[in-house]
Amino acid sequence: MQRRTLLLAGVSLTMFPPPLRAAGTTPQPPTAFDPGVPRRIAQELAQKPFQAPNGNLPEPFAHLTYDQYRDIRFDPQRALWRDQGLLFTLQLFHRGFLYTNRVDLFEVVGGVAQQIRYSPDLFTFGANARPSDDDIGFAGFRIHTPLNRPDYYDEVAAFLGASYFRAVAKGQGYGLSARGLAIGTADPSGEEFPVFKTFWIERPRPGVDAIVVNALLDSKSTSGAVRFTIRPGASTIFDVEATFYPRTDIADAGIAPLTSMFEFDGNNRYEVDDYRPAVHDSDGLLVWTGQNEQIWRPLNNPHDLQLSTFSDVNPRGFGLMQRKRSFTQYDDLEAHYERRPSLWVEPIGDWGEGAIRLIEIPTGGEIHDNIVAFWRPAQPLKAKGEYRFTYRLHWTAAAPPGTGMAQIVDTRSGAKDKNRLFVLEAAGERLKQLTGDPKPQLEASADHGKLLNQVLEPNPETGGWRASFELAPEGAKVVELRARIKLGDAPLTETWTYRWTP
Repeated sequence: MQRRTLLLAGVSLTMFPPPLRAAGTTPQPPTAFDPGVPRRIAQELAQKPFQAPNGNLPEPFAHLTYDQYRDIRFDPQRALWRDQGLLFTLQLFHRGFLYTNRVDLFEVVGGVAQQIRYSPDLFTFGANARPSDDDIGFAGFRIHTPLNRPDYYDEVAAFLGASYFRAVAKGQGYGLSARGLAIGTADPSGEEFPVFKTFWIERPRPGVDAIVVNALLDSKSTSGAVRFTIRPGASTIFDVEATFYPRTDIADAGIAPLTSMFEFDGNNRYEVDDYRPAVHDSDGLLVWTGQNEQIWRPLNNPHDLQLSTFSDVNPRGFGLMQRKRSFTQYDDLEAHYERRPSLWVEPIGDWGEGAIRLIEIPTGGEIHDNIVAFWRPAQPLKAKGEYRFTYRLHWTAAAPPGTGMAQIVDTRSGAKDKNRLFVLEAAGERLKQLTGDPKPQLEASADHGKLLNQVLEPNPETGGWRASFELAPEGAKVVELRARIKLGDAPLTETWTYRWTP
């Protein structure tokens, strides 16, 4: 993809380490760089008509299959910063398969950006023919660091495809993804997918356990700049500073969008014929509202697309979580869903009025992402404006710091005559401390139908409490359910919410 650069006056090429280069290509000149450069370029882009990214590729790379694309591997001996004593190395993705757009990559050293040059020598191609074009370019990159042991550099994050990126924490494998921005998700007229066109990756300093990635975002409706400060560890943290410059009014923007997969679990096994008890990258949406309520919404694989809205002002956080952490809860030796990360969004500063949106799309297989969650501001992003959102992404196994409420750790449901039986398992310190009188109560409600046979009892097998009730739909096509455990007027658990459909 073509990218405008800022000319650097009076800087000698001797300031740079030898760049990765291919004979016969013309390098872009070194350019001055500071954190404001992507914002200035994005602001200038917003004044011009959108130009679609360059997706042209020579044969056979324009029509690679999945297996053919997997055969193309970056040579780890050519990783950036290898043998330089740094805590990070960088490997690059070739273009092909679904990833045809060209992405310009720059290394930033001492306030100066130097283009990372493509060469076929950087890759092995397996059964694929070596390209004759020495300037095909890159599709993205991945970051490696000694995450799980000091003598091996694990892959910790990857930026590949549109504005998608994903990461892991210690002991985890890849699962759900995040994006730079979502526009028109679930809109009948179609979704717009902004893309990262250019990255400026700052060379980490010796002994520093963080790496900074700057990205230029572009789409038909907006341009933008996103700065990521990435700190891998037991939880991998991304500090995100996103600035958008809309070309047109955007009423359906999704801020800090998360994308995941949910096929089935104990609350959703209708027509499922599978030996495994559950298949999902995430099992619920967790919301911590500005009013200090913590809401747990188990995910669903519906028959029809479902949109849920959680209106709020200045949310404290939201995320798609993977709470089940035992192998036996999935029984999958290949996928190991118990190792998939949860992803928690922590807003920094006031985000004002808006809503957390959850979109659930029907899927018949685990290879398709069908869950999306994001923050939608109440007011549209206006053309010619500037909008900044700062937040922290926690790729983690544990729940984020919250209100201290006990959690609904499992949701199961099944047929009971003509009704639907729901069983909720709650656990947490507040419930362990319950002894004697007064006893806790189950508070449950439904906006349609009736709730019958409500029962709350201790579960000696888990040390928590079990709540159960029957839903009599009475012909309703959609029923919104809510439940929590209370002691007097004080809630002991987060608020469980669920949308039931036939």
